[in-house]
Amino acid sequence: MSSNTSPEQPGEPTPVGRSFGPLRALLSFIRPYSGTLVIALLTLIVASGALLALPIAVRYVIDVGLAGQDGATIDRYFLWLLGATVLFGTFSSLRFFFVSWLGERVVADIRNAVFRHILRMDPAFFEVTQTGEVLSRLTTDTTLIQSISGVGISIALRSSLQLAGGLVMLTITSPRLTGMIIVLVPLVIVPIMLIGRRVRALSRTSQDRIADTSGMAGEALNAIQIVQAFTSEQQQAQRFAAAVKASFVASVRRIRVRALMTAAAILLLFTALIVVLRFGAHEVLAGDMTAGQLGQFVLYAMFVATAAASLSEMWGEVQRAAGAAERLMELLNAKPAIVAAGDPVEMPEPGVGSIRFEQVHFCYPSRPNEAALYDFSLDISPGETIAIVGPSGAGKSTTFQLLLRFYDPASGRIRIDGVDIATARPQDVRRRIGLVPQETVIFGATARENIRFGNPAASDAQIEAAAKTAAADDFIRRLPEGYETFLGERGMRLSGGQKQRMALARAILKDPPILLLDEATSSLDAESERAVQEALEVLMKSRTTIIIAHRLATVLKADRIVVMDHGRIVDIGRHEEIARRNPLYARLAELQFGEGYEEIQRRDTG
Repeated sequence: MSSNTSPEQPGEPTPVGRSFGPLRALLSFIRPYSGTLVIALLTLIVASGALLALPIAVRYVIDVGLAGQDGATIDRYFLWLLGATVLFGTFSSLRFFFVSWLGERVVADIRNAVFRHILRMDPAFFEVTQTGEVLSRLTTDTTLIQSISGVGISIALRSSLQLAGGLVMLTITSPRLTGMIIVLVPLVIVPIMLIGRRVRALSRTSQDRIADTSGMAGEALNAIQIVQAFTSEQQQAQRFAAAVKASFVASVRRIRVRALMTAAAILLLFTALIVVLRFGAHEVLAGDMTAGQLGQFVLYAMFVATAAASLSEMWGEVQRAAGAAERLMELLNAKPAIVAAGDPVEMPEPGVGSIRFEQVHFCYPSRPNEAALYDFSLDISPGETIAIVGPSGAGKSTTFQLLLRFYDPASGRIRIDGVDIATARPQDVRRRIGLVPQETVIFGATARENIRFGNPAASDAQIEAAAKTAAADDFIRRLPEGYETFLGERGMRLSGGQKQRMALARAILKDPPILLLDEATSSLDAESERAVQEALEVLMKSRTTIIIAHRLATVLKADRIVVMDHGRIVDIGRHEEIARRNPLYARLAELQFGEGYEEIQRRDTG
């Protein structure tokens, strides 16, 4: 896959100049909930107004109530204080609820959008991107986004309004002292922003290391039986421990710089505040300010300092969230190499299943200098059964990959029912192809839902009919809950033969005109093979079928055999004629088909 379509690989440095581009991209997810955002802003304004009214009440308590020795006046102003406090508390809780709801909703939408997008990526994307890396971005990174888009936004909005309102009220209370604060603010903010940039870079590295651990764990757990069979538990544990250590070290670097930023923010902010208050105290002594005004100024200064400290703290969170958002946006911006044409050609209905390869040349993106198919041409008539044989790496599976349009050929064309599949919608092409792989995928769902995967709109009766045709109905009904039995992750509750019959039931339910079989019986016991083979024969009737053949019975039943070597077709014909004239096929037949082949040879020459 080209570099402009893949996510940056873990560990690559991220230019700090792209600080807020990814966060700005989140606005498109917030926009549908602008009504909720407006309500949150209104509650914020009311709560902030109540908070900013508190110092005014304190000033009048001091200058009017205490100076006049008037208890009734003091009580009245304290009631004002109490009312403002109730208002502040009520609307602060409302603000928190609406903003937190918004954060949860936005993160849920982001997760859905990223997952939907990833499902449409072509196999070339996954050649360079670990599944664990994608899962880490879907979970850990969206959690960071959640922190900034929910509570983080709440704190940032509250602190921003509190900072702005506090500065206005400070100016009204004492323009001279406020001027001093404004002069000192850049001396506080600039160092914090510089340290924040470093936090952002370290946050990106930390998230990448976490993704490494997710990818490694997923890889080992998905192959747990292989790990245990080769007694590789200790080795895998050591690899994972090394990845966790690297993640921990990266996190400690980030925490260290983040702690430095917090210390710098507190030290610089409160030092500036102390300097200003020292001058304010002298103004009271000189009679230029009242004690109430100084008290009011002190409270507003505390509000401003607290707001600035919160914003500096949030700056670190924003930097972390920006790194996470960047990683998520990389996934959302990744473009699949396989897309529908600008004006896609409609596939003819109903599909008849004709296939034509025209001088196809293809190299996998990860192996651009090695041709998987070279000058490959083949006509397959509707309803014909083709068996493809050849040594490992001959290009047999590549024909399936290209027919399903997981990749596009470098040159040449592939036609299905007369339509160049590069000009059609990939989904339209795939709808008329049924695939039964050698390694069956069973999802962590019920038996019924696993079969329904072949046709989401199928009724329960259609699902059960497909299972009967695939010789799967009997064993499914013997499961603890029949068709509603949960099959476990990757179908752990089923045998190999049962999994294959489930795959066949899926294909039968889909009812496609074209069937691709990476022969599914090669690793089964005799009884399971017989049941699967009978189901296959039913499925293959009146369908165009291409089989990657591993068994002699399959080769003998095929209308034609295609012999491949190094991406080329070296011979086509029936078994007997190719065995006589093609040394490669004769050798493959003897090696793969063993005694059955020798018996036929004796019969042919007898």
